[in-house]
Amino acid sequence: SFRVGAFGPVIIVAIVDRQNKRLSKGKKGKGKKAVDAFSKKDWYDIKAPSAFQVRNIGKTLVTRSSGMRVATDFLKGRVVEANLADMNKDEDQNYRKIRLQIMDVQGKSCLCNFYGMDMTTDKIRSLVKKWQTTIECAVDVTTTDGYKLRMFCLAFTKKRQNQLKKTTYAQTAQIKMIRKKMTDIMTKEASTVDLKELVRKFIPNSIGTQIEQACQCIYPLKDVFIRKVKTLKAPRFDITKLMEVHGSSTEVSAVPTSSLDEGTKVDRPSETAA
Repeated sequence: SFRVGAFGPVIIVAIVDRQNKRLSKGKKGKGKKAVDAFSKKDWYDIKAPSAFQVRNIGKTLVTRSSGMRVATDFLKGRVVEANLADMNKDEDQNYRKIRLQIMDVQGKSCLCNFYGMDMTTDKIRSLVKKWQTTIECAVDVTTTDGYKLRMFCLAFTKKRQNQLKKTTYAQTAQIKMIRKKMTDIMTKEASTVDLKELVRKFIPNSIGTQIEQACQCIYPLKDVFIRKVKTLKAPRFDITKLMEVHGSSTEVSAVPTSSLDEGTKVDRPSETAA
């Protein structure tokens, strides 16, 4: 409303208490049924590449397809992490963490490809000690099938044979030479193979062993590892190459074959003469 004043019309604004708006409407959300969110979701198996012993490494869930929303579109691109000790049934490799990316969905199986690798924090902390030099190196490499990776190497100096000195510090010039060796070996080993073969080199740490042997003439090293691997760029998705990575269609599950019901072998009784 407005009234006319000495200097023209004056507008009067009515202030309404916002807290009184819902007094007559009752409680908010009253009568809403509680629906279990998991009733609208489906479980999918995660299949690892053929480079690992255990192919069925876990499960993931996604909201069921409805209307224009397709469930497989929300599964592709997911990144999962698993321990290498569980994937290869070897407890000595429990310090390795493998990252896999879901590339395709077939039925209820999610086919994954290698996405990255890392070491557990407790393993790295146990390697770092006093009186020694820590040497790290990072290099970008490209495999023959077009994957661009960033590899990180970690190494530590150790005492020479019959050394009495307490410390094992390397000089700056020696560290630079060791880094040069690391860069050359990692580039050579990664750029001459495809991603599938490179993963097979990561599992037994063959590149780290090769670096340790090559640097003995510069300064003795110990605990040489490929600490981390990151995927920077991947080529265009090709279903044929993904099926080559997964090998045969027969997947190895986490359940051992001895636990399956195979029956009991019974010897045939010998025939007795009548």
